[in-house]
Amino acid sequence: MEMSEALRCRSHSFSLFPRAPISSREHPHKLMPISPKFSSNRRLSVTTAKKKSSIEGVSEELTAIASLNLDFAPSRRRVRSAFTEVHQQLDHFLFKAAPTGIKTEEWYERNSRGLEIFCKSWMPESGVPLKAALCFCHGYGSTCTFFFEGIAKRIAAFGYGVYAMDYPGFGLSDGLHGYIPDFDDLVNDVIEHYSKIKDRPEVSGLPRYIMGQSMGGAIALKVHLKEPNTWDGVILVAPMCKIAEGMLPPTAVLKVLSILSKVMPKAKLFPHKDISELTFREPRKRKVAGYNVISYDDPTRLKTGMELLSATQEIESQLHKVSAPLLILHGAADKVTDPLVSQFLYEKASSKDKTLKIYEGGYHGILEGEPDDRISAVHNDIISWLDSRC
Repeated sequence: MEMSEALRCRSHSFSLFPRAPISSREHPHKLMPISPKFSSNRRLSVTTAKKKSSIEGVSEELTAIASLNLDFAPSRRRVRSAFTEVHQQLDHFLFKAAPTGIKTEEWYERNSRGLEIFCKSWMPESGVPLKAALCFCHGYGSTCTFFFEGIAKRIAAFGYGVYAMDYPGFGLSDGLHGYIPDFDDLVNDVIEHYSKIKDRPEVSGLPRYIMGQSMGGAIALKVHLKEPNTWDGVILVAPMCKIAEGMLPPTAVLKVLSILSKVMPKAKLFPHKDISELTFREPRKRKVAGYNVISYDDPTRLKTGMELLSATQEIESQLHKVSAPLLILHGAADKVTDPLVSQFLYEKASSKDKTLKIYEGGYHGILEGEPDDRISAVHNDIISWLDSRC
């Protein structure tokens, strides 16, 4: 096990994209603070679900748009579109230090369950040879279109094709917001999409790696366990192999919630904790997370909560079956997912090639919520691990 040294120093009529893919080349833009009254250029009539708390530097019009009922994808796509320019001006290391010249592509495709899935890719600038494909699985409540944009650009700049998708019910994909009726269906959706990615001509014959953050780590592990010979390596960032004890309600309450989940599965009744302070070590970066306006931060739906618990229990019982080359990264002070379970995974995995890095003082969001030098170090560790195997 490698131990990192301590470093000084949020978490339908309108469509943003047409059905056909749109390719673009990122251009450098001037970064500036958001103006006190940033406003969209369109007059929009909106129906709100609940009043969104004030977002600093954003106009009342955009706040009203952010207050749309985000239960279904068209509203989430509308909100994301309205905030695109705001996101480009945010003061965060991931956005300010993102490499230029990265080629991006966004598209939707309908999967075998009839759900429209949002997909995105980041490719190095022309002339940089591709080394491998990296497929990303985002965390619970999140999307691949916010913080991961900067992470993906950094990795792509070093010669990797980076691919991501929003799961059904999250981000810009179809499905009831924050609802996971069956965790295995979600895993199968990921397998289906990334099976198509491996057939894309630009990465044909190249190594393929899967990377998951938090809940995405649980998904990545289940993907690997279902198809153990498909991936050339697995990267896990604060993986949800087990939910930290402090995040769970008492056993008696869990029994009641389990019964209720069968009667009213979509109800938002799971005990809710604001984990932003446990995810972002730096208050300034925690504040930026508030601009991820399509994230799911309501109380967890009953069925979703029970599915997450069931998934972690199943994974915990199969850690010895993990056989792919493995990189595990975890913050030592993470109170959302337990770093001791990452240690347990490292010890139990049958992988011959495995590395564990624990970052002293690191919170749950080591990819985006730490001091700038720590974020850079974590990204470098991922890139170095990939480079040494490609």
